[in-house]
Amino acid sequence: MGTALADRLGGRRRARIVVLMACVLALNAADTGVIGAIVHELRSSLHIGNTQVGVLTAVPAGVGAIATVPVGQLTDRVRRVPLLAGSVVLWSLAMVAGGLAESYGWLLASRVVLGAVTATAGPTVASLIGDLFPPEERAATWGRILAGELIGVGFGLLAGGNIAAFASWRVSFWFVAALGLVLAVLLWRMLPEPARGAQGSSGGRGGEELAQRQVDRAGVRPDPRNVLAEDPERMTLVRAARYVLAIRTNVIIILASAAGYFFFAGLRTFGLVFVLERYAVGRGGLSAFLPVAGAAALAGVLAGGRLADRLLRRGTVTARVGVPAAAFAASALLFLPALLTDRALVALPLFTLGAAALAAANPPLDAVRLDVVHFRLWGRAEAIRTIVRMSGEAAAPVLFGWLSGVLGAGLAAGVGLDRVFLLALLPLLANGLLLLGARRSYPRDVASALESERRYAGPP
Repeated sequence: MGTALADRLGGRRRARIVVLMACVLALNAADTGVIGAIVHELRSSLHIGNTQVGVLTAVPAGVGAIATVPVGQLTDRVRRVPLLAGSVVLWSLAMVAGGLAESYGWLLASRVVLGAVTATAGPTVASLIGDLFPPEERAATWGRILAGELIGVGFGLLAGGNIAAFASWRVSFWFVAALGLVLAVLLWRMLPEPARGAQGSSGGRGGEELAQRQVDRAGVRPDPRNVLAEDPERMTLVRAARYVLAIRTNVIIILASAAGYFFFAGLRTFGLVFVLERYAVGRGGLSAFLPVAGAAALAGVLAGGRLADRLLRRGTVTARVGVPAAAFAASALLFLPALLTDRALVALPLFTLGAAALAAANPPLDAVRLDVVHFRLWGRAEAIRTIVRMSGEAAAPVLFGWLSGVLGAGLAAGVGLDRVFLLALLPLLANGLLLLGARRSYPRDVASALESERRYAGPP
């Protein structure tokens, strides 16, 4: 790793941590990228339609939503690095089994196992970030790590499609599985296991003082209803769920995140085949376009976190909810004309900018969840958020695939998906309005979390 890049990420040790956790998200996302890249091959080999293809990406998300409940509990109670590394090994074995599938049912069964183990990524990564990085850097750090998600999708689309074209779709699965096994070894050997609350009020480096200073300047006081009245370490899952769902900002963030990932799940599953069919873009042209769109999305995810943190340092207390509100609205307004035109030279640049805006929303949202919840509840809070998010991700591919057949029956190729994507813009616009409501609750919820940490900040 270059010295300049390592310095930008806060030194070699911190850069290594960022890259490793980004790779976890990249691996998780590469799977859906591969599926999106081999839609034609799967339809031909297994004799299935768009709805069945959608089910292949929906099942892991649905199973993952259920599996997230026990994983969230484990994340708050056991060593997180072995949990994460072990899940990557199981994920890779599930991908190997999928590549051996001789029927749709066999492939679908391997996807069920895949979903059970991918549920580990969200809670464990969120908890580790909270304990490895100071609060004032969380949004920017999330941006760098979430960049892995975008890189994984792009890598899956490019590598999966090209490998399938030159070899077979099965080799695409096995190639990604091999990368997963390598990553598991690197996680086990190179990712440190931090103490819980290492960046909290008793062990941080000024992050809470910065956040408290901002809410104090705004005259904000904690909401007594959201200040913990019992030790979070001893809270049952039910009591923990009731508590985190009573935090208004957290609920808004959960809904906004789920809506954003709903659109993203449909886009990464059917976006490639939509462009191929609607704009008659060849594989060569698409291979040239994807890196450009990926670079724009990567720039968006990095810029979103950095902008929110910079505004926060300058005194804009609500920056971490204001930036994603603007980003969601901008993405919908950019995707709209792209979907209404049939000219590739007009649509593709707009798709690129829309993807960048959509990506910019996620890092601040992820940082907010850590801001408003006590650090000993991060795993369970993230599990609850992941259940809703992955439920949206599970519904999107099936719904997109089914509606594309209903709305496009008897019409030209790509028209059904066009109409589905247009309908899916409505939740993105609603997200902008929803997050405006969080501008009022966020400062008080931050103050409440800080007060809770002062009460219960002792060692586990």
